[in-house]
Order: sequence, then structure tokens, then C-alpha cells
Amino acid sequence: MKAYELQAFEKQYRLVFSERPSKPLKEDEIRVRVKACSLNYRDLVNQKNLAGRKVDGRIPLSDGAGEVVEIGATVTRFKLGERVAGCFFPKWIDGPFLMSNHQNDLGGTIDGMLAEEVIGSEQGFVSIPKNLTYEEAACLPCAGLTAWYALTARGNYQSGQSILVLGTGGVSIFGLQFGVALGAKVLVTSSSDAKLERTRTMGASATVNYKLTPAWEKEIFQLTEKRGVDHILEVGGPGTLEKSIACLAANGTIALIGVLTGFGSPNTSLFPLVAKNARLNGIYVGSRVEFEKMNAFIEARNIHPIIDKVFAFSQAEEAYRYLESASHFGKVVIKMD
Repeated sequence: MKAYELQAFEKQYRLVFSERPSKPLKEDEIRVRVKACSLNYRDLVNQKNLAGRKVDGRIPLSDGAGEVVEIGATVTRFKLGERVAGCFFPKWIDGPFLMSNHQNDLGGTIDGMLAEEVIGSEQGFVSIPKNLTYEEAACLPCAGLTAWYALTARGNYQSGQSILVLGTGGVSIFGLQFGVALGAKVLVTSSSDAKLERTRTMGASATVNYKLTPAWEKEIFQLTEKRGVDHILEVGGPGTLEKSIACLAANGTIALIGVLTGFGSPNTSLFPLVAKNARLNGIYVGSRVEFEKMNAFIEARNIHPIIDKVFAFSQAEEAYRYLESASHFGKVVIKMD
């Protein structure tokens, strides 16, 4: 089968096309012909070796969707021809997160989805929403589930609460879509007025250009009538955490998700979290059960993931560089040839 793999090159990794033999199935496994994949910032982190992970020889990308083309002898969850997506953590079925899950993360410690076919235990896949294309479904396993899990299972979103999303990348746009569908007042920050205008057409209640308004946390606070925001999807990390804490409401929740500003320590006091009786939740995707709940919600509300650009399988390197440019709105997808 055709695949891409990461190969060590100087202090980083390069994406290299390869041919690999198809492996036989174990009795509890399924073979999936991949139809589409999507990229996340994590994929750039791995490729650029920003977190020091050893991924030499690894097939990248956690997110992908495809068709079941072969099933093992004891498989009962799926039938031939079913449309499925892989789970970021194939062994995290339900319940609280276990550190052992880090030994089984697609595109990290085990091979990911950027290949013609993938095989794995039936327990590590979910059926995709009937209203979505393969390209749309490929956007769900990491970015979609992260936003969903942050707001619902961990954030305990309640009707009428407000949500702030930082930027217009994959997680943030899913947060906007889920928030609007839940009836929330959703606020959005971005450095692009054009992108902010697009979020308003999608239902954003208020927007702030953080490039034109560097003290955007003060503007957000004013826009919430000096109450603050109930839920913040914090994808920036140490460079934006102080501002997120500043505009958080009493009893609010910050979902600490991303490291777009780096892996360093935040230069801020955490006491305001205490003063506000607030929560800081570390979020690393979600379980299979939460994935299935999200898919049911997506299908019931007819939500369609926002795809900025689709690249061919042969253009995988271009897809990486496009994501790196940060010019995207929503998700970047690779469609199999």
C-alpha cells in the first residue's frame, strides 16, 4: 500500500512517500480503505520535532475516515462497506483518561492515517454521521472531539452560558459551531477582519481583532457586560493564558487545549482562578463514547465541519505547509487519490 512516513532529517522530520506491504488481520481487527485525512497543529509539532517525540518511520496524522473493506473473524461492531473514522486514542473507550493511552495515539506512538489503508481493533473506530462526506468526517477525531469534550463532558456546558474561542483554526471553529447549536453566545478573536466577518455569518455573537485590539481581554470583558465568559477554548497556551484568565467569568471554565504560542511556562499569577472559583481543565481529545455522542449530535443538528482547503494525497507536503502558514479557516484536508 502507498503511505507517507516521517523520517529523521537534521533536527526535524521530513515527510517521505513509501510503499508498505498490507498486513493480515487479527480476528478482532478491521481493514479500512482511507478516503480522507485531516491535519492538526499536533502534526506540525511532530514533523518539526517541537515536543521532542521520536516518530522516525511513523505514518502521521491521527484523523481520517474511510470504508471497511475487510473484517476479522470475531468482529461484531462493523460490517463490510460501513463508513468509519479512527479514534485518536484507540484504547480510550470510556471513563477517565489513563496515562497508558499515550502509548497508543494515532500518528504518534503508533501509525496514523496518512495511508491508502489502515488496520486496527474494531474497538478503535466509530461510525461516521450519515450527513457527512468522508472529507468532513475526517475532521472529527481530534479537533471536533476536543471542542465537544471540552464544552460538554468536562466543561458541563449549561443553557445560556457564553463561550470564547481563540482564533479560527479547527478546534475553535468546531467550538463556534457546537456553541451556536447549543444556543450559546459565542465570542471569537482573530487577527483577520475577513475571518471574523465569516464567523459572524456562522452565528458568532461578537468578535474582536486581537491585532488591532492588543488588550482584547478587556474588550471581551466589556462585551459580556463586565461579567466575563463562562467557557474559554484556550488554544494559544502560555502566551494567551493570562488574558483568558482575565476575561473569565466567576465559576467559569478554561479548557487548556493548545500550545500555539509554545511550550514554555505562562508568566502570570494563577490566583485569579482561585478568586473566581474557576476551573482550568487540561483537554487532550476525548474517549470513543464521547466521540459517538458528538457524532449523534452532529447528525441530529445537521452540522457540517468547515473545510478550508482539500489537497490530493500526492500533495501531502503542500498540505503541511499550508497549515503552517496559519491562513486557513477551519480544517485542512487530504483526499486520497
